[in-house]
Amino acid sequence: MPARFEGGCRCGAVRYECTGEPMFAGHCHCRDCQYASGGAFSTVVLVPAAAFRVREGEPRRFDVVAESGSTVSRYFCPTCGTPLYSALGGRGPLVAVKAGSLDDPSWVRPAMEIWTDRAQPWAPHAEGLPRVPRNPGPA
Repeated sequence: MPARFEGGCRCGAVRYECTGEPMFAGHCHCRDCQYASGGAFSTVVLVPAAAFRVREGEPRRFDVVAESGSTVSRYFCPTCGTPLYSALGGRGPLVAVKAGSLDDPSWVRPAMEIWTDRAQPWAPHAEGLPRVPRNPGPA
């Protein structure tokens, strides 16, 4: 995984960058990620919040209390609606970047699927990836 990467929304109004090594990439099947992605799961890249910054535009924020009990702040473009990232307060100061919002998502290699006990029966699963029923151990 690259030590520096950039991304943004479809219309270009919001741009972000990360200057730290990603900690994890995976598919999250929690019901909240299903709502936020409009699909079966959300593919995310987890990074330390200190290494992430919005460098252009101002995303809109929507706070939810996840099944884990933690507050998750979801950020998206107020113009085109692209989901960009989530701030995960309950797992430490972490940011879950939506892989589809990366300028080049081809390098993302998910390591596992999480919240698989909430996966839809029609959802595809990546062959060979570990499936964790809820959250993995401490980040």
